[in-house]
Amino acid sequence: MTKQDLFISGEDGYHTYRIPALVKTTSGRVLAFCEGRRDSRSDSGDIDLLVRSSDDDGVTWSDPRVVVSDPGMTCGNPCPVVDHESGRIVLTFCKNIGVLSEKVICEGNGPRTVWVTRSEDDGKTWSTSEEITESTKDPAWTWYATGPCHGIQLSDGRLVVPCDHMVGVYLDRHADPYHSHVILSDDGGFTWRIGGIVAEGTNECAVAAHDVSGVYINCRNYRQQKCRAASWSEDRGETFRRFRYESDLVDPICQGALLDLGQGRYVLANAASESRERVSLRVTEDGGETWSDPFCLFEGPSAYSDIVELSNARVGCLLECGDEAPYERLSFVSLSIEDVSGT
Repeated sequence: MTKQDLFISGEDGYHTYRIPALVKTTSGRVLAFCEGRRDSRSDSGDIDLLVRSSDDDGVTWSDPRVVVSDPGMTCGNPCPVVDHESGRIVLTFCKNIGVLSEKVICEGNGPRTVWVTRSEDDGKTWSTSEEITESTKDPAWTWYATGPCHGIQLSDGRLVVPCDHMVGVYLDRHADPYHSHVILSDDGGFTWRIGGIVAEGTNECAVAAHDVSGVYINCRNYRQQKCRAASWSEDRGETFRRFRYESDLVDPICQGALLDLGQGRYVLANAASESRERVSLRVTEDGGETWSDPFCLFEGPSAYSDIVELSNARVGCLLECGDEAPYERLSFVSLSIEDVSGT
């Protein structure tokens, strides 16, 4: 197992780096995205989206580049997905006025919008950002978040991006229902619409393909304390029917990530503890029905993460971690999948 720090809080003009996301392009380039929070650790404020790239499976990396920046705005929750038919990288994300907190947005006192930008040259340059809120967000929803992690492409070309939202029933962040959901594109990321919505109490989520026409979704969970939740779609992400709490997947009510290795084999990354610490990997060989024991990547304070498949049966994980708090740096860990599964 190897480990290197890609983003260190306080460096290069940013107070804090958070919210990692990873994809591998059709050429084999690995792209590592995150939020660069300029002035504080807060989820609101002046926040940019950044990327670093690696052409050697994460051994060496480019300097950080700004993908999205809008002065005075929060540009957050990067969720990239690769269209393997064209090689296009599609990056979905959200925006709000920087001075507006999640609490204020949930009270209906400011918009949270959904956006997309695309790269046709392996992540070197990006198109002008386009707003897709009208097609991806119900008017009754207040808070909204894409990812944060990566999306997937199904065998028929459909792009599936995991998201979550809050329904404005009481206009109260602590009382209104959360739901995980997905957004879908059938034209390579140019147009989007709302897909399946998961049971109430679910939140940040990650997806993997399930059988020929299915989608598996694994979610942060607010209803059953300290464990993950999961649901299955049998219609390409249009609806999610079967749902269950994953009592064996201990979680501190935090984000988690999935890597789809094909044929029902997934890797799950999450803070496998009742506190934000011990980011670990697990493997399932049966589409999320059962999971291996956790393989710990970082014992100390740690939180959000994402996973990417590397060459030679290896995987890489970009995770938030630190000595005193989980948000001191974003570190990239690479290891053999055999180490994770114990085979």
